[in-house]
Amino acid sequence: MITYIKESFEELKNNVSWLERSKASNLMVIVAVFSILFALATWGVDSLFSKLITLYFEKLIG
Repeated sequence: MITYIKESFEELKNNVSWLERSKASNLMVIVAVFSILFALATWGVDSLFSKLITLYFEKLIG
């Protein structure tokens, strides 16, 4: 297990090409903004379906 961890760190250090810090930061902001927008859209659709289902069962039952 220790050998695997050492080899993993060695590969990350030598074989992986990393982005520049500024570009990585910009991409992180873009991902965060789209994640928030997607979460808000999901919340909106969920709220709409919840109200529609509540309305449907209120009409059905009473």
